[in-house]
Amino acid sequence: MNISKKFFDAQTELFEHVGFKPDWVEYAIDDATDYLWKIIDTDESVRFALTMEKMDSDGDYYQDAIYHQRFYKKWIFEGKDVTMVFCNPGVDGINWFRIFDNTKRIK
Repeated sequence: MNISKKFFDAQTELFEHVGFKPDWVEYAIDDATDYLWKIIDTDESVRFALTMEKMDSDGDYYQDAIYHQRFYKKWIFEGKDVTMVFCNPGVDGINWFRIFDNTKRIK
């Protein structure tokens, strides 16, 4: 099987897992499964860090705004194993999906 077919098959499997159906615009996907993570500010942002100490620090963590893409009715797609979040990191007009491991979610 060629590498591009494997890539698109894996992308389709991921989208089916989280219940996402691509529409008008598609975005890059970033693997953030190594991080602890939590949704904050009533679904307005996602914070993530490698340790709880960093997560609870005064800024030694990452935090992205949740991008409210007008072509989709929701921006957080939760599957059994992973959650895919539309993210706006506030850098150079970039928006993408981040994939988070559900076992590392902090509620």
